[in-house]
Amino acid sequence: MAEAKAGRAAIRRALRSLKRRHLAEEGAHSPAIEALTRPFAAHALEWKEKAEKHELELQQCYKAQSRLSEQLVTEIEEGKVSKALLKEKEAMVTSLQAELEKTSEENVQLKQSLDEKTKALDLLIQEHQAIKAELEKELTKLKAAEDENQSLIDRWMLEKMKDAERLNEANAMYEEMVLKLKTAGVGGIQHNAQQEADGIIRRSEAGYMETPIPSTCTITIRAHDGGCGSLMFEHNSDKLISGGQDKTVKIWGAYTGALTSTLHGVLGSVNDLAVTNDNKFVVAACSSNKLFVWEVNGGRPRHTLTGHTKNVSSVDASWVKSFVVASSSNDRTIKIWDLQTGFCKSTIMSASNPNSLAFIDGDIICSGHRDGNLRLWDIRSGKCTTQIAAHLDVTLVCVSRSKNFILTSGRDNVHNLFDVRTLEVCGTFRATGNRVVGSFGKPCISPDENCIAAGSSDGSVYIWSRLKNETPTILEGHSSPVLASAWCGLGPLATSDRNHIYIWS
Repeated sequence: MAEAKAGRAAIRRALRSLKRRHLAEEGAHSPAIEALTRPFAAHALEWKEKAEKHELELQQCYKAQSRLSEQLVTEIEEGKVSKALLKEKEAMVTSLQAELEKTSEENVQLKQSLDEKTKALDLLIQEHQAIKAELEKELTKLKAAEDENQSLIDRWMLEKMKDAERLNEANAMYEEMVLKLKTAGVGGIQHNAQQEADGIIRRSEAGYMETPIPSTCTITIRAHDGGCGSLMFEHNSDKLISGGQDKTVKIWGAYTGALTSTLHGVLGSVNDLAVTNDNKFVVAACSSNKLFVWEVNGGRPRHTLTGHTKNVSSVDASWVKSFVVASSSNDRTIKIWDLQTGFCKSTIMSASNPNSLAFIDGDIICSGHRDGNLRLWDIRSGKCTTQIAAHLDVTLVCVSRSKNFILTSGRDNVHNLFDVRTLEVCGTFRATGNRVVGSFGKPCISPDENCIAAGSSDGSVYIWSRLKNETPTILEGHSSPVLASAWCGLGPLATSDRNHIYIWS
């Protein structure tokens, strides 16, 4: 215990000694410490300013580092986008390379196909040249056939002249028989003698064939809008030609009703039609004061015949000369045309409007006029050779197939049949219900010249027998006035109204 106390006392003494020593040393060293601390105090402000400056620069560096980091992020994103675009471009390049290879293969195939087609074209050219050579041969044969045909026509004309002589003999016999029977006063025998003589005349005509009276409508054709005012058949053919108010001319098959051709280019309504004796050209008379000519094969327009100053009412083609056509007009003229040149050869002046005309032979035409007269003209001299009173107003004239009879129609609703040889009326046809349709209502004569067909304003078609004094046969079916009629040389009868064509057999 005592030792402990002694130890603590010794420690306290040591501590007091150390404290005195420290205070002595501090007093001894205080001047040196003050000398040392004085420079540090002087530089402290400068160091502080530098520290602040360095701190500001450090902040600027941090900001620059932040901007650079952001720029780096942006560039990294752009790099990713560029890398994606690069991949797309590489994929596109790969696709284009594949398409290029495919196109190259197609080019090779097209080249092979082109080579094949070139070879085929060369073959076709060779075939064309061979066909052209054959065509030239056929054209040569055709020329020879045409020459032979012309020779046959000349022979046929010679035979026709002989037939005409036989007709004259038969006519003389007929007149002699009539004179004798008139003297004897036997009317019934006279009628039988007339029939017998007419039978001799008809049988002397080339191509005579008895025509049956039609009774049934076999075909109905929707032909023209506004009216079909003109009908005719090609010579010795079943082709039916129609003209209408719709400014067109159409060609039909009579046995099928099929439209085979449409001829365009007409200015105005079609009033009348004609076809040349060789069936090569169709001529239309129109309300536009003009006539239009087409080639039947192909329908190519050939001529536009100008010269009339008013409505062209009628047209007909010579049955002897292929290129001669006559037309009549409300300007009181009849013009003769040359289809080879398309020019008017001569003009015939008339005292009255010619409503209709028709050729009787190569140089004689007959015309029906508004003053009611039937006139015959010599187209070589342009003079009227005969004038006959026929109706109050002649609306139409029609010449039979053998050129032995002239049929006229008038506004008096009467149809007269004249004998070409004597120019006397040999038949008058009328019926209670039959009414001529104004300037239309074109009647016709059967190919065997035994029957007369005429349309009526009540939509009926009347057929009279020339040799038998019987009630006319009446064909019903039209829903509007019958404007025109035409009898085919092969049998069928065609009639037309405002919109339709009816084929009867």
